[in-house]
Amino acid sequence: MSLGTGIVLVVIGAILAFALNVQVDWIDLHLVGYILMIAGAVGIILGIVLMSRRRRSVATTRTAVDPATGERVTRRTGESDDVL
Repeated sequence: MSLGTGIVLVVIGAILAFALNVQVDWIDLHLVGYILMIAGAVGIILGIVLMSRRRRSVATTRTAVDPATGERVTRRTGESDDVL
């Protein structure tokens, strides 16, 4: 579940819980609204936790021959974003 889905669930739940004044005999819309808001909040929290655990790393290796000496030159660079 992504952050957008969690936000949509919270918004729909808030509309059902607070904005509607409709009484339906077979379902309690206020309770459904609260359940959707809780599910959306859990989805938002999980989305934030999963996004913060993503790691990105880039490694580049280049090999070339120096024209002056004929020597092989290897260059290595690395980049990493470790966010916890």
